Amino acid sequence: AGPRKLLATRHRIWREPTPAESRDLRYGPGGQDGVPVPPFRFLEEHLAGSQPCVAVRDARDRLWRVKWGHEARPEAFAVRVASALGYFAEVTHYVVEGRIDGVGDLSRARGCVNDDGSFVEARFELEDRSVRMLFDEHSWSWDDNPFVGTKQLNGLKIVNMLLSNWDTKDRRDVSRGSNTAIFEYRVSRWSREARYLITDWGGAMGRWGNNIVSRGRWDPAGFEAQTPTFVTGVRDEWVTFGYQGQRTAEIARGISVDDVAWFYDYARRLTLASVRTGLLTCGATEEEATRFAVAIIERIRQLGEACGRVRKAG
Repeated sequence: AGPRKLLATRHRIWREPTPAESRDLRYGPGGQDGVPVPPFRFLEEHLAGSQPCVAVRDARDRLWRVKWGHEARPEAFAVRVASALGYFAEVTHYVVEGRIDGVGDLSRARGCVNDDGSFVEARFELEDRSVRMLFDEHSWSWDDNPFVGTKQLNGLKIVNMLLSNWDTKDRRDVSRGSNTAIFEYRVSRWSREARYLITDWGGAMGRWGNNIVSRGRWDPAGFEAQTPTFVTGVRDEWVTFGYQGQRTAEIARGISVDDVAWFYDYARRLTLASVRTGLLTCGATEEEATRFAVAIIERIRQLGEACGRVRKAG
């Protein structure tokens, strides 16, 4: 046999989304075929992480990590928005109720799964064993990656602010749990693709803030209250934001009018109806869905104003 040919790696943080993805936020990444299908079979309990979690297989023999807690709804919705705007995200679903067969003795998840295996309000995240983490640290940092200074990276920063995701820990925060990752996909015999993404959106859809007192999750009132200061102005060619979070300086600074204009052309595709449907799919009440959706559309309108464009009705 001849010498082995080295695999060429392409690094990506964004791909061109289709208009259809913005019109329908019911399913998110993975589409309709990515929805978990019962019955669910228990495999093991995961004891690491901040929330109770178990591993199950569904009727299609796909492996899922099932979590409970306050992050289930914001995470399921955030991945839908990120994916609709062209960013890579894990297949994630909010399951309002179900049953897991074969559950034995549980530790942290004991209060989330009944003796008969029934559960409510869970987040299902697909575990794709064909994908592997790239690099030992498994993550990347906002200030050190191949996309620094690009409109695609700055667009991802805007997604975080649009959804009030304050929990933007990165590679420098591995000891506390980085929320960024690099997933490697083999796309051909001789090439592979390294995709940069956010793997934890649990801090979204509430109040942004730089401390535990000022921030929150899944809080329509808090989300609405901060919406008027989403975009705070334009200075020279730079857009300023009211956002505060774990990495405020690196998320909310250095975003140009041109960056916002590029992002706005995709964000304007989101409609009140599509956003509201996505929220309902992820466990929002009718009232929550309406309040969140109106606020998100208003934030997008502010982006349009900042770059001198007028949002079309819809």
